This record gives sequence, structure tokens and C-alpha cells, in this order.
Amino acid sequence: MIKKAQKEDLEKILELQYLAYQSEAKLFGNMDIPPLKQTIEEVYNEFQKGTILKALDDIGVIIGSVRAYQENGTVYIGKLMVHPEMQRKGIGTKLLLEIEREYPNQRYELFTSTKSISNIRLYERLGYKIFKEEAVSQELQFVYLQKG
Repeated sequence: MIKKAQKEDLEKILELQYLAYQSEAKLFGNMDIPPLKQTIEEVYNEFQKGTILKALDDIGVIIGSVRAYQENGTVYIGKLMVHPEMQRKGIGTKLLLEIEREYPNQRYELFTSTKSISNIRLYERLGYKIFKEEAVSQELQFVYLQKG
């Protein structure tokens, strides 16, 4: 089940973020990535600025989340995450499609690292196309995708 997150959900979502982004950090051999350093205050700011969705399991535990905000005709989607034990079950797909429903008929943009092949495959399967790559550091490159 996917619902809009409430303010009282944000700490659990941040805990999930710290867990879910471990695998991303391991791809680079570097645990010093922004999602693992984000503070609860920063999550509150994102909550105020846009929409945060949560995916719940059968007993109401948060097992996934995604965030988005709209600016200048583009919806920026970020922090799509699913609990590591719940991945590859369509939860990320459902979250992404639901965030698009929250902001219908827009241009959508998101990014991930070039090493996150499964993420890129998911986004491309849902109609996103790569339009830019950017080197952030020697070992980190982002790929930007858009749809609409």
C-alpha cells in the first residue's frame, strides 16, 4: 500500500534511507555519500517543499519511500528507496508511478549513479531516457534521466 507520508513518518523514512543506501555506498567503496549523511531537519525541509510517499507492508511498516517537488515545470524525483529485503518485488515501480500520479502531465527528472545499473534499468523500463551524465568526483558519476 502506498500513501502520503506524514510528519511523524519522517524519522522512520530516514532510518530506512540509511539502510537502503548502504548498497549504493558499497558500489563506490565509500560510505560518505549524501543520503547516508542527511539529517532529520533536511528531511523535514523536503517534506515541506514537496511530496514524500511511503510504501507499507501488510502490518503497516514502512518498506519504501520516494520524494518529489515541482519547480519551473519540472518534477524532481529523488530518494526512491526500498528496504533491501523487499527489493525486486515491484515496490520501487509502484512508488515511482504513484509519484507521477501526484504530479500528472509534467516533465519528470531524476538521477542516479552510473554504477546503479538496476536503477537505470528500472527507470528506462518506465519510459525515462538518459539526457546527461556528470562527473561528481573521480569515482562518482551521475546519470540524469527524464520523462515527459
